[in-house]
Amino acid sequence: MLRDPARRKIIELLGEQGKIGFKDLRSSLGLGVGTVYYHLDMLSDFISQDKSRKYALNDRGQFLYRSLREGTVPAALNAGEAMSHRLGRWLFLSPVYFRMTRLEVFLPVSIAVLFLGAVGSAFARIEPVFFFYFPSTLSSEGNALIFFFSWIGLFFLAEILCYLFYRRTGGDLQLFAGLSFSSLPLATFPYIHTVIPATASRYVLLVFQVWTLLLISSALSFGKGLRLDRSIIVSLIILYFNIALLILQGRLT
Repeated sequence: MLRDPARRKIIELLGEQGKIGFKDLRSSLGLGVGTVYYHLDMLSDFISQDKSRKYALNDRGQFLYRSLREGTVPAALNAGEAMSHRLGRWLFLSPVYFRMTRLEVFLPVSIAVLFLGAVGSAFARIEPVFFFYFPSTLSSEGNALIFFFSWIGLFFLAEILCYLFYRRTGGDLQLFAGLSFSSLPLATFPYIHTVIPATASRYVLLVFQVWTLLLISSALSFGKGLRLDRSIIVSLIILYFNIALLILQGRLT
């Protein structure tokens, strides 16, 4: 929990200043909107908001602040972070998404991932529909455009869901970059699909679908500052929306 220096600094700032607004807190931390929200969510057991929406430490937060000053932080708060950090590093690619604040680097890479998937869909002649692929009767250009615009549509859907469920706004460009990068497993699938048997291809697609779901959750966490448990809910709703759309089209029964 407190291995991250940003969270320690939040506790220290609130302990020293008493109350602080989001803009001032973000300015002091020098982090993106989504990243600050993410850390605040992770510290939600120690922080409260008043009617003016300023943040302050609750009783547990005050105890934690005193513990930090005295160097007597409970070991459990530090130990719990190690497991989640490893999980994030290898499964959710958290170190990659932490770089979303450097959009001059992250955004071009994310757009390149979208083009990789668009070209792959055209090359393999399969039609992408978010998490799924189907044999296509469309032109190569049509398959490419569907891949590209599907993920743009997914971005708008995620924006709407984050607002409806959690009233989260801001961090739009970070979210777009993160979601675009999240398409990486599905963007590489068409190339694999062309060189392996159809039976094996189905299992590979299933693995890539699950991995993409986890990456979307990471993108939502760092783009909109949601805790991972909340971002996974949004990701699952997006998946269910995709399945419902395919059922209405008669592609899944």
